[in-house]
Parts: sequence; structure tokens; C-alpha cells
Amino acid sequence: MPIINRIADRHDAITEWRRDYHQHPELLFDVHRTAASVAEKLRAFGCDEVVEGIGRTGVVGVIKGREGGDRVIGLRADMDALPLPEVTGLPHASKVPGVMHACGHDGHTAMLLGAAEHLCETRNFAGTAVVIFQPAEEGGGGGREMCEDGMMARFGIEQVYGLHNVPGLPIGDFSTCQGPIMASTDTFEIEITGRGGHAAMPHLAVDTIVVVAHLITAIQSVVSRSVDPVQGAVVSVTKVDTDGDAFNVLPETARLKGTVRTLVPEMREICEQRIGELVRTLPSAFGAAGELKYVRGYPTTVNSGPETDFAVSIAEKVSGSGRVNPQQSPVMGGEDFAYMLEERPGAFMFIGNGDSAGLHNPAYDFNDDVIPAGCSYWITLVETAMPRAA
Repeated sequence: MPIINRIADRHDAITEWRRDYHQHPELLFDVHRTAASVAEKLRAFGCDEVVEGIGRTGVVGVIKGREGGDRVIGLRADMDALPLPEVTGLPHASKVPGVMHACGHDGHTAMLLGAAEHLCETRNFAGTAVVIFQPAEEGGGGGREMCEDGMMARFGIEQVYGLHNVPGLPIGDFSTCQGPIMASTDTFEIEITGRGGHAAMPHLAVDTIVVVAHLITAIQSVVSRSVDPVQGAVVSVTKVDTDGDAFNVLPETARLKGTVRTLVPEMREICEQRIGELVRTLPSAFGAAGELKYVRGYPTTVNSGPETDFAVSIAEKVSGSGRVNPQQSPVMGGEDFAYMLEERPGAFMFIGNGDSAGLHNPAYDFNDDVIPAGCSYWITLVETAMPRAA
């Protein structure tokens, strides 16, 4: 695998950065320690400009090539962790109770920092590389916040690229696809109100448990009977509770929570519409009432065609064509890099994390052997997209 020599030499140092971030995980927008460390390093590397506080706690570094040039390419990494207790037992395990880097954002941050250090040293390109360190990917919408702060226009970004590790994919392998690559992430909460009563006299009550059971079954028909079979959609009920815990009481109210994942806007509209219709009509057949709170989350992450082809060509330069899958099946998880791709063309790429525990698993750890390939991908992308004159 043609790893850049300087990156190979800096592998141990970049690993130390990664493990430091792993030991000190931070949630959502409260990534103050991480962001301060990133900004300090970018300034030490010699970035032409370092701006903090974009999207509340995001950091942006600007690196100009040796020959100037008008093109501007954005590279994005995420910084936040998850509210999850770590069970790895590793020497660099999280020191923060109940919080850990279970999605590899510590590795993403370290790899982009390693690339930024090299780009600042060499500046072997004609244009501007903008390195973006984003907070609150895990549910907070930090990508949206950075875009709403005017990041794209402020730094003149023309294209934007993202990189995320994938457990189970061999180290040094890459995968992506044109078009939708990750799903939109909506949530719903439903409250059913009936008439409470004694469990031995159900005829005198309106049993919300029965209503909930029928409603859950009906909700499962949204995908199987209302969504085009060739379009991706998932509707899952993930929580059910009531206002009582006695074995002999039929509860007055019951609540459901769940998530909706889709790959195209039309299916998103259909799922929201059908769930709303079911909540309005089905409970009334039992004498109950239903109320729906439907919240739209991250949009679908959509890779643009030319930029995806280009990203694939860069991955092939790093690892070889036999180790890059350009037809990755879309993933029904969500990713708020979607907001950046709504504003600018670009591509989201997966990189293998090897044989590790899965993402969002308390036994997960980013594989430091991935660092050379990830850094080399970023550097090669910049130098190829904005080459110096021969």
C-alpha cells in the first residue's frame, strides 16, 4: 500500500493524539478540550488561518498551497463521542465515566490532523485546503450548525469530502457509492390516551395496551405496504411505556417511540404521512385518542457523481483498485455530513477498521493501524484535486 513516507514516520505521534482524545471523550457541542487541542495543533503546524467557534465549537483551518490557485477543497472530521460506558480495558480507555469514543471520531480527528500537518509542511498543491473539525455529529446536528454559520461561503469551499471508519472492512480498504449512501434519520413519539381501569374489568376501560399492540403492528405495514419495494426505508418502534406499573391496572396512557430511516425524499414523505394517518384513526376504533410528535432529523447523505468517482480514484491510488468498492450498498444509519453535501458537491467515503467490535459498541476501539491509509487519502486527494503546475 503506497503510504506517504512522512505519514509513516509520524504514525506514532498521530496515534498518541488519537489515544489522548480517546481518553478524554466529550459529548455533542461540549467538545471544548478537543477543539482547543485541535486549534492549538493547527496553529503550531502553520495554518494560514485557524477559526474557532464555527457551529458553536467547531474548528476550521485554512492551508494555502505553494502556488496559490483559486480552487478550495473542504475536508471534514467529527470530534464528539457517545454517552456509553467503555469496557475495552485498554490502557488508553476513557477516563470519563459513561462517555467513550465508540464511533471512531477520535481517529477521524487524528487522521485529519496528521494530513493537515503534512499539507502545512509541504504545500505541494495549487489552491486551498480547508480542514473542518465538527462537533455534535452524534445527534446534535453540528454539521448543520457549521453550515448555518456560513462556513461554506466564508471559506469559499467548492467541494467537501468526509471519511468514516467501518469495522469488518479490512484495514486499508475503502468503499463508497454514488447517490444516497446513508439514510435520513427521523424520530417519532406517540401518546395513546384511553380510560384506565381494573384489569379484571376491561369492559369498563379503554385498554391502551391493546391499542398500542395494534398500532405497532399497523406501523410495520408502512414499509411493507406503502413504500416502493425497491426504495430503502426502515420504520422501527424502539420504546413502549405506560403511566402505571401495577399488574392489575389498565393504564390511562401509553407511549411509543421510534425511528424512521429513508433514502429518498418521497419515501420520507410517505412514511411521515402514513404514520400520522394511523395515529389519527386507529386508536379511535378502540375508543382511544392518539397524538403524534414527528421530528425530522438528518437528511439523506447523498454523494455527487463526479466527486464520488474522484474520491474512488484517490482511494485506488492509496490502496489499489482491488481494495476499493465503488458500489457500497447504502447504509440505513444517519450522518450529518449530509448537511454539508446539501450545500456543496462532494463524497463520503468509508475506510476499513479491520476486525474490531462494531460502532456504538462499548467494546469498540478505533484501530490505529488505519491512520497511515486515512492520512494518505486526505493528502493525495488535495494534491490530486489541486495539482501544482508541471
